Amino acid sequence: MQVPNIQVVSEALQLPAPKGGRRLEAYWAAPAGSGPHPGLLVIHEIHGLNDDIRSICRRLAGEGYAALAVDLFSDRSRPVCMLQIFYGLLIRPLASGTLTDLQSSLAYLRQRPEVLDAHVGAIGFCMGGSYALQLACVDDGMRAASVFYGQNPRPLEAVAQACPIVGSYPGRDFTARAAKALETALTRTDIPHDLKTYPQARHSFFNSTGSAYDPAASADAWQRTLAFFEIHLRPH
Repeated sequence: MQVPNIQVVSEALQLPAPKGGRRLEAYWAAPAGSGPHPGLLVIHEIHGLNDDIRSICRRLAGEGYAALAVDLFSDRSRPVCMLQIFYGLLIRPLASGTLTDLQSSLAYLRQRPEVLDAHVGAIGFCMGGSYALQLACVDDGMRAASVFYGQNPRPLEAVAQACPIVGSYPGRDFTARAAKALETALTRTDIPHDLKTYPQARHSFFNSTGSAYDPAASADAWQRTLAFFEIHLRPH
């Protein structure tokens, strides 16, 4: 992954613990110098906050966005975290502890002086894509959300309250069916959206460190996502 020729500053940090919550390890990347900038919460897949997610944060910073990725596995054992995360996706969608952690992270992002607090969004991958869609439905202030091969919120009718959504899905994956259902729901409720399925791509096709990486699908999905953010996330 190449970062555009814009100077970027980045650092590892720890988010303040909200009342009754926990501290989250995080990674921050933003354009150096002038600001403030539109902000994006980057939500990782099941591999956690790794070098691939950090690279995506820097790429976004190189495009003029302030990017924050939080580690949803912070301060707990990974198996316990995974159980809680999938419990939140399957049993308590739109009302889970993981979603609360992400909403606290969005609040922190909005408070950063480098960020335009009225111009924030989220982008997520696999599990993170599912949570990006949930955030799109419950956070009234989000301007745009990008989902890569995530599951739909439950109930799907919740997307009637969503911000604009751009989605990228692999055709050779179970989430392709979710893309069709989401397309129908967003069209019915007149939510601005751009969803595309790449017929030959597999799950995690955007992860350049994995065996399913698809350079062509990845490049097209990235450009579509940036174009969508340009319209719906940047101030005009």
